[in-house]
Amino acid sequence: MADQSYDSFETYQARKRFLNLDGLRFICISAVIWHHSAAYTAEGLRFLERGFLGVDFFFVLSGFLITSLMLREESRQGKVSFSGFYWRRFLRIIPVYFFVVTICTLYVGVIRGDAEAFERAPYYYLFLSNFLAGDTQLLGVTWSLSVEEQYYLVWPLILVFMPRKILPWFVVGAIALNLLTAIGAFDWISEEPYQNGRFILKLPSATYSPILMGSLVAVMLHYKRSYEVLAKAFGYHWMPAILGFVLFMLCWHLPNPLMGWGGFFIHLVMSGFMIALLTKEANVATPFLTMKPIVRIGEISYGIYLYHLIALHGVMTIQREVFDTANLWVNLFGMYALSIVIAELSYRTLEAFFRDLRHKPPFFIAPSTKVQGSAR
Repeated sequence: MADQSYDSFETYQARKRFLNLDGLRFICISAVIWHHSAAYTAEGLRFLERGFLGVDFFFVLSGFLITSLMLREESRQGKVSFSGFYWRRFLRIIPVYFFVVTICTLYVGVIRGDAEAFERAPYYYLFLSNFLAGDTQLLGVTWSLSVEEQYYLVWPLILVFMPRKILPWFVVGAIALNLLTAIGAFDWISEEPYQNGRFILKLPSATYSPILMGSLVAVMLHYKRSYEVLAKAFGYHWMPAILGFVLFMLCWHLPNPLMGWGGFFIHLVMSGFMIALLTKEANVATPFLTMKPIVRIGEISYGIYLYHLIALHGVMTIQREVFDTANLWVNLFGMYALSIVIAELSYRTLEAFFRDLRHKPPFFIAPSTKVQGSAR
């Protein structure tokens, strides 16, 4: 394969921001929007039903970014500031998340008359919605944020204190354990998931494999020897197109459900796709991924993710109450456009206020160092 000229390890390490990753966020959030619009049901093609995999790709991306930020801080400072890490996570995730949880709980509980919304609310505020039996309308997507925040309660400690020679093998073992759980290898322990009231423990659906894979990519790219191995395998100009085609074919041909081996292979390809973007930054996908509108949607994708079901509810209500119709394509484009508008306003107001506090940490938190981006 010609044109292997992958980026050097020194070039990769010197980057303050990864050029293609906001464009990758755009792809992820667009897939999620597509899936929740249900427009794919009008066509009946299997690969069109797989928009939910945008969340899995978000997991891969998140695992890579958070782990890279911490490894680079450790390399610069000689240590990782846990207080600084969790302060930045708090400012990025909590304010808009709590805002959405609060307004949706009040709307569903008061206006829609679902009193149980208030009983479910603690699960959302505590990032336990992936273990919640039943959802509050408009908050179903928060399960993925719960998975992430649970992961980041534990992963930084493992990353900092586990010997580096053991760390990659530990992550591989954790991925294997998650895969075995997903394919039912441990079903003999308990035929039914443990449930206590609204709490239901269903580990196979709490998928940590993609976020672990993203973390593993970050660890391997952080060291020159393993970087060279991955760059030689994936650092080609056309590699994103090749892996994108492989991912397309997997989505087309793999049967439902995608738990277990199907999901595992998809996550592997997603990880390879991201490695290709990182080790050969000027690649075939770069002109598209770095277009200004694409980048901007990627930058505000966290807000779009949180607000898009609210936007969909609004679009569907207007269609039904005003026009007495229910067009799936109107749902798709109306939801996407309205989500972008709401997320942009949120980014410039509510989120901007808290972003500014990164430079004014409390006295007990060490000043944050310059980093290349956030996971969401």
